[in-house]
Order: sequence, then C-alpha cells, then structure tokens
Amino acid sequence: MRPNSRPLGRSTLRVAPFALGGNVFGWSADEATSFALLDAFVDAGFDLIDTADSYSYWVPGHQGGESESILGRWFQRSGKRAQVTLATKLGKWERCRGLAPDTIQAAVEGSLQRLQTDVIDLYQAHEDDPGTPLADTLGAFARLIEQGKVRAIGASNYSADRLGQALDVAQRHGLPRYETVQPEYNLYARAGFEQALQPLARERGIAVIPYYGLASGFLTGKYRSEADLGKSAARAGAIGKYLNPRGLRIVQALEDVAADLRATPAQVALAWLMAQPTVAAPIASATSVAQLHELLAAARLSLGAAQLAQLEQASAQ
Repeated sequence: MRPNSRPLGRSTLRVAPFALGGNVFGWSADEATSFALLDAFVDAGFDLIDTADSYSYWVPGHQGGESESILGRWFQRSGKRAQVTLATKLGKWERCRGLAPDTIQAAVEGSLQRLQTDVIDLYQAHEDDPGTPLADTLGAFARLIEQGKVRAIGASNYSADRLGQALDVAQRHGLPRYETVQPEYNLYARAGFEQALQPLARERGIAVIPYYGLASGFLTGKYRSEADLGKSAARAGAIGKYLNPRGLRIVQALEDVAADLRATPAQVALAWLMAQPTVAAPIASATSVAQLHELLAAARLSLGAAQLAQLEQASAQ
C-alpha cells in the first residue's frame, strides 16, 4: 500500500510520511547493506531520504562525505534518483562550516558531486549561523534555486525565534523561505518543540521533519535497564539519559498500545509522531532490511483518540 503524501511547507514537494535517515550509510550499515536498505525503502513506495555533507565524520578513519558518496553510487547503480526526494544538509561540517554565501556555494558543489546528481530537492541549513546575516544566507540559497541546483530549502536545529526571524527576512526581501524545520522531537523529548516551534510551524505553514524519532532506539522498548545498554555499543551513551521513571513509563505505554494494535513499540512511537500537527515525516534509520520494514509499517498504523491520550499522559512532564 502506497502511503499518502504530505506537503513540505508551501513548496511543490510532497513526501510519504517517513524519512530514511542516511546517517548510518557507511557507518553501522556498510555499502552493500545501505544499497539494500535504499532499494527496499523506495520499492515500498517511500521517497524522502535525509543525509548531510558531514555524515559520518565521527567514525574513526572517516572525514565526512561518506553517506552522500554511498547515496550517489546507489543512484548510479539503481537508476532510482527520480523516485527519491533527496534532502541533504550543510553548515555543520568542519570542512565547510557556516552559512556564508561562499561557503554555501562551495558546499552545494561538493554535495552534488558526491551525490552524482544535478539537483538537491531539499537543501537544509544543518544549524544556525548567527555570524552571517540571514539575508545573505537566504540570498545565497536563492541563487542556488535560480541555478536549478536546489528546489526548496529548510532549516535544522533552529530556535523558534531564529526561524521566525528568517521567515520574516525572506518575506521582507522577496527571498526563498525555509519550508521545513528539523528539530529533535519524540515522545520523550516534547517540550523543546511543542512550546515554541510547533505553534510557529502551524502559523506559518512550515513542515516538520523530526529527528531522533525513536530517541536513539530507546522507544523501541529494547532498553529497560543499565544491563540492556550492552545491546548496542553505538547507542549506549545516548540511551542512558532516558533510563528514568518517566522514560520507563513511556516505554510501558508504548508496549501497551502496541499490544492492542498488534504492532511494535517502535511503530507506535513513529505513528504518534506522524499524527502530530505540522509533522510531515519523522526521520529514523535502520541497519537491516527487516528492521526497515518494521519501521515503514508505522505509516499504516492508525492510533485512536484514546491511544493518543494514553501516550501523551505517559509522556507528560
């Protein structure tokens, strides 16, 4: 069943309600596994793939650019570039840090070369650059759109205040505006998004593409105690902060709802995100095709009002 598409802000782009995270390509998923994941994702009717020029600089021996390079090789091998809504990010990589116009121009050329494509569908500022005037940054993005190298732009890790300022500058100067925002948002991390960014996104018609949709894997229900952290060396450091009474209460609610729906906690956690106002597509990554198919099934899961209330009550702060 092909999932219903959702708009990315006021742009012409529409996407299925789940984004595949490219952070694992070349890291916890080798090239062959990454290719298999990408084939399975697109063949299942999904399209939004999110990566960044900096992925995966944190891996020993890597310098950044590995994820985009793997994606580019897959485009060439598979011939499926036209079936993908390609999202990448710039501005956070030491090699090309910040959002000054010259940096943006250099970054896009590098990404296009690694990705082996002539256009990026959604080009996102990976983090705010307070040292560069917003009009300069948006003007540089405007030139990329005019050159046909980028279709739409988005922001990641922006505060509500700075995103609002950027939207106002775009309107005032007749420049392209950020159509999407990428915040941390999941059943555990709610307040930071819901208090300010969500109302702004709703008011200004901005699509939300949340990352850490499964709280680094904690919301899968696999981690219930310190002893469980050994299940994933890559995630152990990130998951420890969730092992508290509130976190365990959320996991229990996910398991209860999942049992009612004959689903998994991960599917319920993602379905909850998909049901939230302004959310277009939560990002999650997978390291096996079986795991990916489990996550994709979240798009077919329908949570009732009582189940949504149960999850929200468990995750209240």
